[in-house]
Amino acid sequence: MISTKGRYALRVMIDLAENAEKGPIPLRDVAERQGISKKYLEIIVKEMVTGGLITGTSGKGGGYRLCRAAEEYTVGEIIELMEGTLAPVACLSDPDYDCPRRDGCKTLPMWTEYAHMIHDFFYGKTLSDLLNTPPIQTWVI
Repeated sequence: MISTKGRYALRVMIDLAENAEKGPIPLRDVAERQGISKKYLEIIVKEMVTGGLITGTSGKGGGYRLCRAAEEYTVGEIIELMEGTLAPVACLSDPDYDCPRRDGCKTLPMWTEYAHMIHDFFYGKTLSDLLNTPPIQTWVI
């Protein structure tokens, strides 16, 4: 499950992309538009700056902006920066993980296939795709 940190990071990125022509965007503006606590966003954007997704400028006229064009960001890179690996099981997320059952594991092929599906799905979508997708009705599995 993707946490609020990952979901909010995507919302910040979308907001910055939608308002890119305005120059650096103050965090308070993003927080207001997105209905997210500015304090919480400060934590998120700090990680995003450190991870190279966005840049920040302080002082009058300062704010945040994307480092690249929206079509150059994948949803997967944003989520993995904020959440860590997308791998569903430890033996696939860490190559040094020593599972005693690895050689005879009957479920590993399934987890591997699932991991590829997740990776391909999120890395196959760009920030630009999200900008151009109309909202749909949500549903619960």
